[in-house]
Amino acid sequence: MKVKTILVSQPEPSSEKSPYSRLQEKHKLTINFRPFIHVEGLTAKDVRQQKIDFNNFENIVLTSRNAVDHFFRLCKEMRFTVPDSTKYFCQSEAVAFYLQKYVVYRKRKIYVGERSIQDLESVFKKFQKETFLFPTSDLLKQDVPDYLDHLKIKWQRAILYKTVVSDLSDLRDVYYDILVFFSPSGIESLFKNFPDFKQNNTRIAVYGNSTIKAAEDSNLRIDIKAPTPETPSMTMAIEKYIEEVNK
Repeated sequence: MKVKTILVSQPEPSSEKSPYSRLQEKHKLTINFRPFIHVEGLTAKDVRQQKIDFNNFENIVLTSRNAVDHFFRLCKEMRFTVPDSTKYFCQSEAVAFYLQKYVVYRKRKIYVGERSIQDLESVFKKFQKETFLFPTSDLLKQDVPDYLDHLKIKWQRAILYKTVVSDLSDLRDVYYDILVFFSPSGIESLFKNFPDFKQNNTRIAVYGNSTIKAAEDSNLRIDIKAPTPETPSMTMAIEKYIEEVNK
């Protein structure tokens, strides 16, 4: 069956030069975007119940823009002034650049991994006797905690925000040829919103091993997978599929 409509379970890209725009134009598709999950911040009371005191940390480990937003939101809520001496360990340039929303970049000690937080091992070890705070969501992959443990540094996780299933009830009678997922939480949201969901002719596209497993555990038929050596991005994987079925 030919593909004409696609729903991507993420916010719409801000740039008009998004790969989805090119895909839509080239293949005359209708591509809509709708987050299946969203983030909600925890309160200062929630943080205190975790026995977290921001005064006790000289360094902050940041792996996402959400972590940046919610750390500074809670600092304001708790009337905590972040010392100028605080050092920031950022997973990527994108996270470090986003930090400028809250701090004067050139006046702060900001360390950035070239590709991941693991690139900063020598810097972490330089401050091994200091304390590190790791702001996160309630959902957390184990790779960064395992890495921090491996470094034998003093660190503490602070859950500052949580991932919540979005209300998709207005989509109940809307059908798409392809549904695109990027996380197990997106799959969970699909079935929480539509417990009686039947896949039928709907094609499922998934990104990443954990999302593939979640789809398989939910007995979904996966038609499009990414990344692969041939199609490292989701848009490339979708395009390859469309070129095969829309002949």
